[in-house]
Amino acid sequence: MSDARQYGELASTLLLESRRSTQTDTLLKYNDALVRSLIREQRDLERAADAFTVDGRPAPALLIIQTAINRNKRALLAYHAHRADRLRDMYWACGGALPHLLGNTDLRSKLSPHEVDYLRQYNLNVMEFRSEFTYELDIMASVTNPPRDLQVMVRVVKDCGVIQTELGTIDFQKGQRFMVRRADIEHLIVQGYLEEVPQ
Repeated sequence: MSDARQYGELASTLLLESRRSTQTDTLLKYNDALVRSLIREQRDLERAADAFTVDGRPAPALLIIQTAINRNKRALLAYHAHRADRLRDMYWACGGALPHLLGNTDLRSKLSPHEVDYLRQYNLNVMEFRSEFTYELDIMASVTNPPRDLQVMVRVVKDCGVIQTELGTIDFQKGQRFMVRRADIEHLIVQGYLEEVPQ
């Protein structure tokens, strides 16, 4: 049995991993070993392409090598774009609360250091953009379910401590109910600390 691989086999494995992540609706652990192997294959292919010149003209085999190089590049870009999309979706699903997202040890163990840096920079960019609209619009608020009332009855699901609102401070302790302005606590509902009680 030989140890030979076809060009593009590693790229196919990487794309299958992305597809599996999409189908199970989970973020799989970053496959650093496979990404590094694919980058090494890229370098080997580029060296081989440089060697395939005959009398100053490219050899016909160069087309095959160039096709493999392009396929590997597309696979790497697709894998990383998929992961970046998933991370952005998770960021917005938790209401833009980066500490809440990165505090999840299970998720944190699945991320590469570069992805953690990406999330931090993405959060800084969102906060900078958000600061321009502080008084007019809350871009972090959910738009899937528009609010019907200014005031909302909420039940505290997890302790979240003392929160400063426009009308004063409120100490949210598990099990309590409050009637508060939706704008003051919308982010806590999205993060799962509070739950809206139907009236």
